[in-house]
Amino acid sequence: MLRDWQTLSFNTVFGLLSLICVIALAGPTLVILILSFTGEEALHFPPASYSLRWYAALIDANELQAALWVSLKVAVISVSACVVLGVAAALGIARSEGPVARGLETLFMSPLILPALAFGFAALMLFSMLGMRPSTLTLAIGHIVVCVPFVLRTTLASLAQLDPTLLDASRSLGASRLHTFRTVTLPLISPGVASGAFIAFMASFDNVPVSLFLQDARTQVLPIYLWDIIQNQLDSRAASACGVIIIATVLMMVLMERVAGFSRFMK
Repeated sequence: MLRDWQTLSFNTVFGLLSLICVIALAGPTLVILILSFTGEEALHFPPASYSLRWYAALIDANELQAALWVSLKVAVISVSACVVLGVAAALGIARSEGPVARGLETLFMSPLILPALAFGFAALMLFSMLGMRPSTLTLAIGHIVVCVPFVLRTTLASLAQLDPTLLDASRSLGASRLHTFRTVTLPLISPGVASGAFIAFMASFDNVPVSLFLQDARTQVLPIYLWDIIQNQLDSRAASACGVIIIATVLMMVLMERVAGFSRFMK
């Protein structure tokens, strides 16, 4: 009887805590998604009327589209470099068991530990010392540094599940290291690489702390632009833009789950 009571109480408390976490995580997203369909000039919840007018207004929002283009361009450049660097680093670390490999893994993962604001300020000082002004290049470099760990982690998880006898069999048949990587290793670890690339893309697209220091007036990214118009104008187009981002993110997550088994690499 006592054991049944303990089990019931544990399940009740755990369920309530889980419900609170779900509400805290999903609540703000649902609120802004509902607000994006408001028919009013001002943002207030719940909306007095509903309309698609602010979604239609995004078509003529030139400055917002320019900020979106900058964010997408920086994210694509960053992810491309992150995939190359992350996969190369993962292969080197996975093939070695020594302390050097563990040290390199810690070094590559350190951007996740270092406060992003501190890194953004340090990167700005470094670029200033090198005579580099804030630009798309500086933004991309900053994003690459903070996004590489995501690709590295998921690729290492894929390599840990890779049967080494497959690589040995390929080499025993006379295949070179490059041919083995291209025909055996890469196809088998591609779900992990794709999952890491997706996470890196979202982290770059949504990055604020690093972008805040490394952007200029010509390279303003979408998250900071949205913050500016909310703070200064309380523009309802910000809610509709967030609605588009939320819907697009959900669709991309569903696609990644079906194609690459995204959730397996988030455990």
